[in-house]
Amino acid sequence: MDLEAALYFSPVESPHLASKYSSHSIVSLKTGHFRGWRSTKIRKHRAVQTYVRACRSVDHVKARHHIDASLSSAPFCGSTHEERPIKTLLIDNYDSYTYNLYQILCVVNRVPPEVIKNDELHWEDLQKLLKDGAFDNIVISPGPGSPMCARDIGVCLQVLQECKNIPILGVCLGHQALGFVNGAKVVHAPEPVHGRISEIEHIDCPLFSGIPSGKGSGFQVVRYHSLILDSTSLPEELVPTAWTISSSCISSIQHQSDYEDSQHSFQRPDIWTCEPSRLQNTVKPCAVPDTRISSKNERGMHLAKDISVSSDGGSDRSVTTSDDECKSAVIMAISHRERPHYGVQFHPESIGTSFGKQILENFRDITLSHWQRTKAKMAVTRQIVSEDFHPLDGSLKIPLRMYWEKVEGIVSAAGGSESIFCGLFGEGTAKDTFWLDSALQTGGARFSFMGGRGGKLWKRLTYCLSDKHGSGGGILRIEDSVQVEEKVLDKGFLDFFSRELELYKPSEPDSVGLPFDFWGGFVGYLGYELKVECGARLNQHKSKLPDACYFFIDRFIAVDHLTNDVYAVVLYTDTPDGNLLRETLINGKSVHQDKHKVSIASVSSSSNIASSSNISSQTLLAQLWVRDILQRVHGLAEQGRDMSVERRYSSQLASCSLGSKNTDTHFVIAKSKKQYMEDVQSCLKYIKDGESYELCLTTQLQKRVGSFDALGLYLTLRKMNPAPYAAWLHFGPEEVCICCSSPERFLRLDQNGMIEAKPIKGTIPRGRSHAEDEALRRKLQYSEKDQAENLMIVDLLRNDLGRVCKPGTVHVPSLMAVESYATVHTMVSTIRGIKRSDVTALDCVRASFPGGSMTGAPKLRSMELLDSLECSPRGVYSGSVGFFSVNSAFDLNIVIRTLVIHKGIASLGAGGAIVSLSDPADEYEEMLLKTKAPIKAVSCHEALSNHSSQDIESESLPHALLGLH
Repeated sequence: MDLEAALYFSPVESPHLASKYSSHSIVSLKTGHFRGWRSTKIRKHRAVQTYVRACRSVDHVKARHHIDASLSSAPFCGSTHEERPIKTLLIDNYDSYTYNLYQILCVVNRVPPEVIKNDELHWEDLQKLLKDGAFDNIVISPGPGSPMCARDIGVCLQVLQECKNIPILGVCLGHQALGFVNGAKVVHAPEPVHGRISEIEHIDCPLFSGIPSGKGSGFQVVRYHSLILDSTSLPEELVPTAWTISSSCISSIQHQSDYEDSQHSFQRPDIWTCEPSRLQNTVKPCAVPDTRISSKNERGMHLAKDISVSSDGGSDRSVTTSDDECKSAVIMAISHRERPHYGVQFHPESIGTSFGKQILENFRDITLSHWQRTKAKMAVTRQIVSEDFHPLDGSLKIPLRMYWEKVEGIVSAAGGSESIFCGLFGEGTAKDTFWLDSALQTGGARFSFMGGRGGKLWKRLTYCLSDKHGSGGGILRIEDSVQVEEKVLDKGFLDFFSRELELYKPSEPDSVGLPFDFWGGFVGYLGYELKVECGARLNQHKSKLPDACYFFIDRFIAVDHLTNDVYAVVLYTDTPDGNLLRETLINGKSVHQDKHKVSIASVSSSSNIASSSNISSQTLLAQLWVRDILQRVHGLAEQGRDMSVERRYSSQLASCSLGSKNTDTHFVIAKSKKQYMEDVQSCLKYIKDGESYELCLTTQLQKRVGSFDALGLYLTLRKMNPAPYAAWLHFGPEEVCICCSSPERFLRLDQNGMIEAKPIKGTIPRGRSHAEDEALRRKLQYSEKDQAENLMIVDLLRNDLGRVCKPGTVHVPSLMAVESYATVHTMVSTIRGIKRSDVTALDCVRASFPGGSMTGAPKLRSMELLDSLECSPRGVYSGSVGFFSVNSAFDLNIVIRTLVIHKGIASLGAGGAIVSLSDPADEYEEMLLKTKAPIKAVSCHEALSNHSSQDIESESLPHALLGLH
């Protein structure tokens, strides 16, 4: 990985950030000849950027004036091709893998490509840039749909037709477009292949220079396609240069121990995508025979038996292919005989493709050779100068102070985090309380945070989209300790929320010694329908719940499950001193009185109480709250009471829950088994037609519960199904309670700028015995379907992080690891990257929300298709719960395995990823499996008389409680 090259530039903005950033700052180069070369070319570069922005704003006259004047006044100055970075135009076909290409091109080209959507510029405007030499080459991204559909392909066909002398690389849909525009037919593949791996054979053309070929060579590629070029229809101008060895696919990964025993030797993923020393899984062959072979393949592949490619696109090497291989092979790459145009059907940017980076390096070299040979002027590589982005001045931010103290080793003595929450914040209905609960300490889940209504900074935000399309913004209700107000947000919640987060400037010295990233800030949820503020065109359904709810938390407790310590933290604004208050606190009811004394030997703090005569009244109030709350924790430890046990089995609110006439016996599912399986079939048809690679189909279950003890239900749920990213939230006036036992992290940003996603794809039930459990775990580990699901989402999350991360920093330290929970095994991967300095915390979320594991890929098209199939809004389900800290860190989960209680109705969402290998009946059973833990918790909480303990433990529980015998 060329990390030094990654320091030379800041990449172009993602589409989600376009409204905020029109450009980015210049980063000074460390190499002398770059510095001089770039300084003479900046005017021309800025002209191109101005032109693109003006075209986006439909000011074409102004755009052409700028480009004409600036290009003519910025003459080309010499520099050898070897010294020159390459400027690429990357045309995005609304795909969810485009920014994986972007990240590689940044490193390979040593300068970021310019990304435009395929319908963002009119051909006339783009043509002007291309004729004036703004770009050295063009990459056409993958995408949903077909090159025969104008909406799917946009301006790409005109680019391929008209740009005869510019090197072009088409990937997947771009590859099919190259064939189609030259007269080849696009047809259905023998079967849809998404997230699966094939071995490749190629002729030694420049695009595959230095890459091995053939069976066992290690050249394996990831395929995401349902359509292919009909080899019988290829015109003379197009030459097939690579094809699958057979129609069989191989397994995506294998466990490390099995890899070491394997007699096969395969290329590991490139270093720019993985940290090899930490990669847990690699490749294992697993042949899946395919008998659906058409005669078209045989006729088409005979074309490739003995061919030579032109100097621009091939070599003199000829390849002989046997008749048996011809019958099963699918064309994986083509090149034009006379133009520098290339296409690859597979995805070189995928985490599972070997030699993907080298293919793009070869395309770079092809570009250099082409312009050298034609003696044409190469495009001037430029950096973007910041014009519109102005970070909020530090002097305009609200300065925040922090006071905290720690009591060591007290958690267990106080009954655990659940007892501490119930004892401190669980009174009555626990109105306006939160608990971000690491009930299971795995995967980096070390801390729990809890609290209730706080001090002067506390407030509650409630946001509802004004209509289902979300185009008109929404209504925000803000309640603090003084007043309630409502605002109309024309630009939406996330825009407001981002500006709100930028208002605060915490005191870093006050936080020294805190081992966690949450210093206070916002805690709550983002609902799934907020996708309309993250690129989705519309919502087909409007949620009855608020689309976002947050508390601003200025007082909270943190529990360190590793060290058994408890922290009490207060966030406040400093104000002038109040002498009377100080005298009252120090000389009156002193917090140092023996009755409430905290052992000095066991306490660490951010300052010493009353140590200075200049302490403000707000500081003293903060210290008072901290000492008081820690004294209560000591009280729990001294009494030896487990408040959670008392709460779980108490008769509190029993008259409103058990035996109530307003409750239902069991959950009602929104769609019958037949309807759900028909929806799965619809998904499979969309996948076959190339509209999507993977669709995460969901449904809703509901049960009337009346006014029952929601906190008691959550305590039961966390006991029966502990999870690392669990949560309890109660928003009083909205009557919303969230009982979440999620095992999945959506996105985390730490104080050092590291972004992490941990998607889950692949689920199987636990076994009844150790042997059966281990067998099921291994079945999941080696399931081709589950590997394909997981791989597709890993590539999607790499793309999302690639929008906001520094080039070359996105990597996958853990691929397809199996984690085990109370009722299921799951397949989990980890993706990380380093955030760019010019993007905010909300920019990171906007680039990735909703989580790809709940949508499918490509994300935008998949969400449209899912909206047409699902009959109700998802609401909180599929959204995210977590915190946004005042120090810009955040940690968010994916809302799954979650009960949402609103106005006496308990709702439960469940679903699964549909891929080409899916079976409708199996998908229905997997959906029910994911409801087991929450439904079981409700059953135990209500002590349903018509279900024995054996029923509760049985595998058929979801069917029973749904009335689906």
